[in-house]
Amino acid sequence: MENMVINHWAVLTCAVFNLIWGAFWYSPVLFYKAWKTENNLTDDQIKSASPAKTYGVTFVLAYLISYNMAFFLGDAGTTFEWGLTAGFLTGFGWAAAIFTIIALFEQRSWKYILINGGYIVIYFTVIGGILGFWR
Repeated sequence: MENMVINHWAVLTCAVFNLIWGAFWYSPVLFYKAWKTENNLTDDQIKSASPAKTYGVTFVLAYLISYNMAFFLGDAGTTFEWGLTAGFLTGFGWAAAIFTIIALFEQRSWKYILINGGYIVIYFTVIGGILGFWR
């Protein structure tokens, strides 16, 4: 444990990045319409959601995810390259894989899986890179 390095500012940045990346990924610029269609959501349903609850819980969970990743990458020898690799492997090999398994049993479409799985893989890859770089 004496070689553990966790930059708390980097962890906070990763949690904030979750909100920024999600706002972009699920925006009309990228996948908003397809995501909305795949979830059978209407504009009224989306507008009726509580932003404070949604973004508040999202931030807390993103902060937890970021600290978890920081502990996995906490070795003093961690580099940017290893952070990217570990982030990708975590996103693709664990998070998106289990998400896909669940979505298949829910009989969700491949479009739904690729939109959300893509978000997951890129998110974990980037935060791994941030945590690997910002020691």
